Amino acid sequence: MIKSMTGFGHAEKVTKQQKITVELKSVNHRYLDLNIKMPRKFNMLEGQVRNLMKQYMQRGKVDVFITYEDYTGGNVALKYNHDLAAAYLGYLKQMSEEFGLENDIRVSTLSRYPEVLTMEEQSVDEEELWKSLEEPLREACEKFVETRAREGAHLKEDLLAKLDGLDEMVCKVETRSPEVVRAYREKLEQKVHDLLEDSQIDDNRIAAEVVLFSDKICNDEETVRLHSHILGMKKILNEQEGVGRKMDFMAQEMNREANTILSKSSDLEVSDIAIGLKTEIEKIREQIQNIE
Repeated sequence: MIKSMTGFGHAEKVTKQQKITVELKSVNHRYLDLNIKMPRKFNMLEGQVRNLMKQYMQRGKVDVFITYEDYTGGNVALKYNHDLAAAYLGYLKQMSEEFGLENDIRVSTLSRYPEVLTMEEQSVDEEELWKSLEEPLREACEKFVETRAREGAHLKEDLLAKLDGLDEMVCKVETRSPEVVRAYREKLEQKVHDLLEDSQIDDNRIAAEVVLFSDKICNDEETVRLHSHILGMKKILNEQEGVGRKMDFMAQEMNREANTILSKSSDLEVSDIAIGLKTEIEKIREQIQNIE
């Protein structure tokens, strides 16, 4: 089953004490690129978050948003900085004496000075915090994979249709090629007849020329390989891992064969089909970029 690299997953866990929300979004990327945004108190868990997510995805640029709400208020404490308050008072007293000003400082005023009173987060239990986060993170990843799988099913259907279309075009090249040789022979015979008029035509010489022409435009190897690559791609679409990279390589090989057919062709119809092959192969390559 193939998966798209475009995906979305959302989950949240709500208790009387807290609410944790996890949201995942992804777009195409050659490798797995995890961009994690979460509250500072979860920073210690980043390694565990990455390891868990790697169980669910292999490629794509994935944006991870984790938000946290604490309903207890017990995770912060008020801290009084005695040394800083004493320093403020000392300087205020010095200023009062130097400039002959009244020292009218009050406790309520001093408490508002920067860093005298601060709110600090209490230390947290890493194991307990991970237990709270793991459930919604895993649920979001599972939903994320489900959306990738659904999109992957549509991609597979579209790719199979395109591959069937390619196969038909290759068959047209195979059907047309003998006709090109026959047309060349008839044209050659007519041209020789016109030149020699009533003189006897050397059939062996004409046959030799036709053989040379046939060898020159022969694309049997290319069409056989194209049929093989198309069949190979269909098999890859049923594999579980590494589908995108394998199909991208196969598409490059197919494009090479189409180029060779085009370069060998001296027939307008075959050339048009070869150009059509290249166009469809490029469309397939674009779709492949969406596969994980």
